[in-house]
Amino acid sequence: MTVVLDFEKPIIEIEKKIDEFKKISMESGMDLNKEIEHFEQQADECRRELYANLTPSQKIQIARHPERPNFMDYVDKICDEFIEFHGDREGSDDRAIIGGIAKIDGRSVMIVGTMKGKSTKENLEYNFGMPQPQGYHKALRLFKHADKFHLPIITLIDTPGAYPGISAEETNQGGAIAINLRDMAKLKVPVIAVITGEGCSGGALGLAVANKVFLLEHAYYTVISPEGCASILYRDATKAAEAANALKITAKDLLELGIIDGEIPEPSGGAHVNPDEMAQTLKSYILQNLDELSKMSPDELKADRYEKFRRMGVFNQ
Repeated sequence: MTVVLDFEKPIIEIEKKIDEFKKISMESGMDLNKEIEHFEQQADECRRELYANLTPSQKIQIARHPERPNFMDYVDKICDEFIEFHGDREGSDDRAIIGGIAKIDGRSVMIVGTMKGKSTKENLEYNFGMPQPQGYHKALRLFKHADKFHLPIITLIDTPGAYPGISAEETNQGGAIAINLRDMAKLKVPVIAVITGEGCSGGALGLAVANKVFLLEHAYYTVISPEGCASILYRDATKAAEAANALKITAKDLLELGIIDGEIPEPSGGAHVNPDEMAQTLKSYILQNLDELSKMSPDELKADRYEKFRRMGVFNQ
């Protein structure tokens, strides 16, 4: 069953009328094609206008849509081959982060990403896309492997944040992320990061120290979840929509602030409406930027990444 978001209800009402007219036409033999065509046009116009003027909180709803493509959906659709690498070599294999060697149009890459499930069973396996320190250790092991064998790195990020539980804190969650930030900055291969859904806090940044950082059209990237921000600043989690506006978390805002390098368009209605089209668009962006980055030397790639993050920050006086 398709999940309908609150703000999509006007479109659903029009689509119900279309279905009713089609049913009447079939049962009675009446020619209602003009009426059906009129409502279909009305639905398309309503959808275009709605999705062209989404608020940050509405984009968050799309980014969190339970049917949104996850890491393995994209891997299956954009990679010719994929060999998963397991474990952090310290005794654990955090399933919230998955990665391995892949080929995209014959080009060998290391692809790593956070993984969400689409059912309760899957979400328990992948810890709802919230990595523990062991996941960041595994990711870093794969990054270093890629660096050693001169493989470009692709990261696909969709996480509500690193796991905040006691077990993660006891095993140095903050330290694991900090080490990833430091060592990703030192990599001498091209690194492309794409926020495909949620990109929250250090949990996302731990995989996003890249030469190119992109955001899908209805994804978001933020230092803290809007709910967490509202709880701290307003002492009221119900003010999450207000916090979302203030945080500047959408692709348009982040592009203006110089945090990301580009916005990747989604199919009308979001990536979950047409995952195949979304995957092909994502693939084209990855290949185009790999071509661009492959012209740079290892030292140039490292310097480019360093300067990119040093330039971030906008101040108003």
